[in-house]
Amino acid sequence: MRIVTFASGSTGNCSLISEGKANILIDAGISMRRTAAALSQLGLGPQDLCGVLITHEHSDHISGLSMLLKHHDLKVFAPMPLCEELARIKPETKQNLNYIPEDDKIDLGGIAVGCFRTMHDAVYSVGYRFEGEQTAAFATDTGSINDTLVQGLEGANIALIEANHDINMLKYGGYPYFLKKRILAPTGHLSNDDSGKLALHLAKSGTSNIILGHLSRDNNTPELAYATVAAAISGQNAEISVAPANNMLAVEVLERLKC
Repeated sequence: MRIVTFASGSTGNCSLISEGKANILIDAGISMRRTAAALSQLGLGPQDLCGVLITHEHSDHISGLSMLLKHHDLKVFAPMPLCEELARIKPETKQNLNYIPEDDKIDLGGIAVGCFRTMHDAVYSVGYRFEGEQTAAFATDTGSINDTLVQGLEGANIALIEANHDINMLKYGGYPYFLKKRILAPTGHLSNDDSGKLALHLAKSGTSNIILGHLSRDNNTPELAYATVAAAISGQNAEISVAPANNMLAVEVLERLKC
């Protein structure tokens, strides 16, 4: 199982889950050209995708979706409330939308895919879990750690979680008060400290590879996010990577691990 991030942050989000012949895109928040170029670096093209999963309707996660679908007839998957919102704000995507049940899984290229709710100030926001030879889980854009989030992530061999901001950088930085309040809210974004708490739980549940994603450009640094989470999971058998905002990162689990 492999997670490849093409972009991860407030300016755009797009990632790929691969195992065997299955290739699943998560979000389409960068241009079609950038998506195709990133896939090409992996020896793939849009035609090799089993489908596109959408986490929520904010523009940094769907800005490239319409153009991608205009040139490539791909299936888009999301829970029903999110599909309805996508059809409303991007009616040109309606014929490509497919519901993914929230209490069941669908098969995409031999990978069982399920979704779980995340706490974010969107119409509807979810993370995804992928079960094949290994298990991967993916959840950004959540302001709270709750049982639903933990259950969706725990036990995965590889997981991408949010480490959006350093609390002091945000509190004493230049953002206006309303925006600071939004980010710090239970439906905002996870801090490095909260990400460390979540990472510790995942490491104890058997996760061997943890990717930190959706870092704020203004209120965090890759070095600070890494140091904070690494300190939190000190002594655990898990590796940490930080997804770049605009460059590719590939993390792969080659052997089946016991969780």
